[in-house]
Parts: sequence; C-alpha cells; structure tokens
Amino acid sequence: MNSAEHVPLLQIRDLSIAFPGAIAPAYALNDLSLSLYPREILGLVGESGCGKSLTSLAVLGLVPPPGTIAHGEIFFQNQNLTQLNAEAMRKLRGAQIALIPQDPLTSLNPVHTIGAQIIEVLRTHIHLSEREARQQTIELLDQVRIPNAKERIKDYPHQFSGGMRQRVMIAMGLSCKPTLLIADEPTTALDVTVQAQILELLREIRRDNGTSILLITHDLGVVAEMCDRVVVMYAGRIVEQAPVKSLFKNTAHPYTKGLLHSLPTITHKRLEPIEGQPPSIQAMPPGCPFTPRCKERMDICPTAFPAKTLINDDASSPIPHEVSCYLYSDSTENSNP
Repeated sequence: MNSAEHVPLLQIRDLSIAFPGAIAPAYALNDLSLSLYPREILGLVGESGCGKSLTSLAVLGLVPPPGTIAHGEIFFQNQNLTQLNAEAMRKLRGAQIALIPQDPLTSLNPVHTIGAQIIEVLRTHIHLSEREARQQTIELLDQVRIPNAKERIKDYPHQFSGGMRQRVMIAMGLSCKPTLLIADEPTTALDVTVQAQILELLREIRRDNGTSILLITHDLGVVAEMCDRVVVMYAGRIVEQAPVKSLFKNTAHPYTKGLLHSLPTITHKRLEPIEGQPPSIQAMPPGCPFTPRCKERMDICPTAFPAKTLINDDASSPIPHEVSCYLYSDSTENSNP
C-alpha cells in the first residue's frame, strides 16, 4: 500500500446494534470494529444470521426497525455516517456507496423495465438528461456483458436469467461510479459457471475503476479466490481477521477451523461439520458465544469475550492477523473442563 492506501476508506468502530427484548435489549452486533482500505476487496464471512448483512445495512443507514445503533461509529472517507440525517444518507447511497443485494429478483421492480430502473438511478444522482441516461445505461449493460444491451433495456426482470439479473444489479451499482461497492452474497443460487463470471466481473471492477469492495459471503472458497483480507464473524462478533493467505496458512480460531474443515475438497476426505447451532440473539451465552460448540473450550471461555491477540505468522506483512480466543491469550487461568 502507498500512504494514501494506508488510510481506511471505511472504518467501523465498536459498533453494537440492539433489538428490543422481553427483559433486556438483544444485541445482533456487539462491539464490531473493522476497516476497509482503498482498492481492497474485504471478505466478511460467517454462518447465516451472524450479522454480515446487518453490518452492510448499518453502513448504508438502513438498520431495520426496531433495531437501533446502541453505540459505535461508522466513518466513510472520514465522515461519520452515524451523524448524518436521512436526506444526507439518501444522497450518499447509490452515489458513493452502492449495494449489490443478495436476491436481485426481489430487489428489482417487476413492473418497470431494466432500462427504466437504471435510468432513474442516473437521473436521480447524476442529473443526466433522459437521452444521456439511456445511452449510459446501454454502456453499463455492455460493461457487465449483457448481450444486445440496446434492445434488452426494454425487457422486464422476469425476462432475464438469475445470472443476468445479477449483472443488471451490478450495472445499477456501478452507475454512479461509487467508491465503495457492497456485494451481499452476489453468487447465491447461481451455478458454478455463472458464479465464476460474476466474480471475474467484480475483479475487473476493482482493477478498472479502483473500487473498494466489501464482499459478504459464507463461502471461504470464494474468499480464497477473491479477497485481500478476510473478517470472520460469529454471533455478531468478529472472532478472527487476517490477510487471506495468512488465514488459510495459519488458521487460528476454532470456529474458522470448523468452517474450513466443513468445506468439500478434491481429496474426498470426510467432511467435519460444526456440531450444534449458532445461538439466538435472545439467548446469547456468556463470554465467547462459540463456547457451547467449541471442541477446544476451556474454563475461562464463558467468563468474558476474549480480547484480540496478534498472531505473528508473517513479519513481512503490514496487515496484522488477529484472533479473539483464549487459546492465544496470555491468561494463566486456561484449563480444560
């Protein structure tokens, strides 16, 4: 990284999001902190319900009610997004921060043509004329490799395949040349060939436009192929974060190890699923939330969530490998139950 690239484009500091509970608030995100740098692809990984998509919605100022930001800050280009009003956030969304949602079919309006929906984005944020917006829409659809774009802007979402609808959402996300692109499970429900095409398209966007990408996924295979760094989440907390090569070379947290062991490989070895289920936010266990499922748990694990510990596995890397696990802390209280 050069000096400019050492300054985070996006920085989340100690973010907690709470929902009302019967007795006390339930925290869906708890003291989450991460940074995303210019031109970087950052993977956000974890099981369904761990808070990945909620993190992206918080960045966009779209935390679903009755959820609220209990505490924490979100900085984008040194601007505190948590202090912006609704109108300021509306202008920011789409223009500087764009979202590629998980399900394009439910995100696209079924009664309007593809062209009309992209044109509306361009006219709203860039204030182009109808003719200029139409021409730019065709160019965007060409860029994401939709054949015969000049004619296909007249088609409706149901007339596109799943992969083509995802390309339309990418074109819409790129329409205002955002600095940050959030891709929420962009290859879900796509076959492997189309998945590879979508991922290659995202790589080209980063290369050609210098766009930073927050890639939300549950697939560590996608992370290995796409990302510069990875953040592993469990039950609303970050348990490990590292450069991708470091994470796969020296996996630290038992949960991350479990994710890797549950991946199919070409050696056809027996898969090792993680036993149990993630906890409900209404019944979060004390201490480390992974404790009930962890094969390496110790007496200290349920007492408090462990602090970050630096894993010095690559002294040449300027980016730290951090893990929140008592296996790597200096505590002398650790002992097997």
